[in-house]
Amino acid sequence: MISTTLPRSELAGLSAIVAGTGRPVLLLHGVGLRAEAWGAQIKALRDTHHVIAPDMPGHGQTPCNAQFKVLGDYVQAVLPLLHMLDEPALVVGHSMGAMIALELARSAPECVRAVAALNAIFERSDGAKAAVQARAASLDGNTVPDPTPTLERWFGTGQSSQRSACDDWLRTADPLGYKQAYTAFAHADGPSRQALNRLKCPALFATGALEPNSTPDMSRMMANLAPQGRVLVVDGAAHMMPMTHPADVNSALSAFAQDIWP
Repeated sequence: MISTTLPRSELAGLSAIVAGTGRPVLLLHGVGLRAEAWGAQIKALRDTHHVIAPDMPGHGQTPCNAQFKVLGDYVQAVLPLLHMLDEPALVVGHSMGAMIALELARSAPECVRAVAALNAIFERSDGAKAAVQARAASLDGNTVPDPTPTLERWFGTGQSSQRSACDDWLRTADPLGYKQAYTAFAHADGPSRQALNRLKCPALFATGALEPNSTPDMSRMMANLAPQGRVLVVDGAAHMMPMTHPADVNSALSAFAQDIWP
């Protein structure tokens, strides 16, 4: 089952799934999820790459740290994983994980061979900012919110094993860890235009054609601003495309890895 908990290692204070050998790939999940959200990508990449998929602070088996307030706190939590590697990594992030991945590429370019930002946000509209920040303000850090509205944004109303797994992860999330991460996500607006213009590494920006929040236009704009940017829009996919459209995502990541490590 998708929701089955996979074995973990402790790395730099984070609980992480580690698999395979080869060139390093770091996978960073989004708010309310856990390393298993990358299950299809771990399976696809582990035969050719050294894959590390951490539970972000306050998620999965990584304890909540009450000092985590802003996106930069999560960036600093992940950076030691890159310092542990023998060479720069392909850093892949989804949703908030994509924002962290892009900031790592900007602030620690010596550690990042390339970056893939999946379902990343960029320059939200005023209405979108107000909505996401209102959701963050409604969280009390003591109880887990009803995940139904989130699941409907991610999957619509249909049922699937992927939706069931996310439902389980969201319902069992650490309430404080979820509040902290969601608040950091809500008050960040993606990379700046200047940061994208100065990005030194190859960058893939991918999202789903049906994604209402991390829209195709956002990915296209970021790809156009990055000197080595490229874009992928997956037909029929929405926010959870690493889980719902793994063949498209895995194919894109494998091709990207082959390009950066010929």
